[in-house]
Amino acid sequence: MTETSARFREFKMPDVGEGLTEAEILKWYVQPGDTVTDGQVVCEVETAKAAVELPIPYDGVVHELRFPEGTTVDVGEVIISVDVAPGSGEPVAEAVAEAAALVTEAAEEAEDAEPKGRQPVLVGYGVAESSTKRRPRKGASVPEQAAAAAVQAELNGHAAPPVAKPLAKPPVRKLAKDLGIDLATVVPTGPDGIITRADVHAAAAPAPVAEPVDVSRETTPVPTAEVQPAGARETRIPVKGVRKATAAAMVGSAFTAPHVTEFVTVDVTRTMKLVEELKGDKEMAGLRVNPLLLIAKALLVAIKRNPDVNASWDEAAQEIVLKHYVNLGIAAATPRGLIVPNIKDAHDKTLPQLAAALGDLVSTAREGKTSPAAMQNGTVTITNVGVFGVDTGTPILNPGESAILAVGAIKLQPWVHKGKVKPRQVTTLALSFDHRLVDGELGSKVLADVAAILEQPKRLITWA
Repeated sequence: MTETSARFREFKMPDVGEGLTEAEILKWYVQPGDTVTDGQVVCEVETAKAAVELPIPYDGVVHELRFPEGTTVDVGEVIISVDVAPGSGEPVAEAVAEAAALVTEAAEEAEDAEPKGRQPVLVGYGVAESSTKRRPRKGASVPEQAAAAAVQAELNGHAAPPVAKPLAKPPVRKLAKDLGIDLATVVPTGPDGIITRADVHAAAAPAPVAEPVDVSRETTPVPTAEVQPAGARETRIPVKGVRKATAAAMVGSAFTAPHVTEFVTVDVTRTMKLVEELKGDKEMAGLRVNPLLLIAKALLVAIKRNPDVNASWDEAAQEIVLKHYVNLGIAAATPRGLIVPNIKDAHDKTLPQLAAALGDLVSTAREGKTSPAAMQNGTVTITNVGVFGVDTGTPILNPGESAILAVGAIKLQPWVHKGKVKPRQVTTLALSFDHRLVDGELGSKVLADVAAILEQPKRLITWA
């Protein structure tokens, strides 16, 4: 935030998580002319890992929104300006002229701007080398600014500013030209009044058009496919936000850390019985009690018995960094994509405390309110693919972590128990680890310990 004058103040896109280089504006909660107060939330943005609401740090009247919803903005860019001394005398004609100039500038830039390559990063994993490059400035929320300026001009007896030409990207303009479509006659369905390819196709040969997605304050926005004409053979979905960051992180992890995955199939019948018993325990009343809770506790005990597995690789210093704490990550599928918040200092928690932490983590993730801090500094992770009916998988490490445990579906299967084949509750575990940090012996010991605890959960007491 910088003070451009005694009257107008500008609020910049903040770094809401360590290493953040950009964020997408999901929703504006204010418009030019609205009164705001210190601490009032003015917009919601999506970082590489979470949706975050941004409060304005002063009182005043919104003067300008620099970017429309759906725009990805660099950290440090001014996103909103506020008149902190409204009514101090700026001529209306000057304001109208400024609004008209913004409309014209935005339309020209929408036509001429070319996309710039960027290196997305996960929150907490450092700034990419290209983070200092600036993306061409996109126009201030054009329809709102133009409409507001026109209304204000009419109320004050001035001529309305000229209407901007239709907003469309260069490829869309070319398509319209090739099809002989006047863009001025096309009804836009894109964000902030931008004409899409589907809009042009619809104007050329009317076809059923899907209703626009309702992205209200209560709904978590997710990337959606552009509306396609009937009979389209392909659909393109923009990759941004969480999905974009996850893709970059997984590629980086897969081709940086040498992965090894080991598997074990285990009889967890006794663990399932213990889960049912714990549900009736008064100390666990009101807490989330499920197999994942005991699996998490088993992994924590295994790490305690094999502490060298809880480490990270420092490439710059060429050192192995042993962690004397466990921040246990839990992979969570959300409408926005896969996120991995972690339970801080999980190694110090009792079983009821761990259950409470798991419950909070899951409910927060489902609501889309997981903070960037909750996803930083994880050491090991659990991913429960069994909830999808999958037997097991070969999970990819989260960047900076040493191991990840995949838990498969728990099913009744024929199993040799006490010399006889009986139906038992069985699951398959898979442990992926960084072979620079963890050799085969250590990885096998950790996985074997987890399996042994789940087979005989009383070991949670004797080994803890």
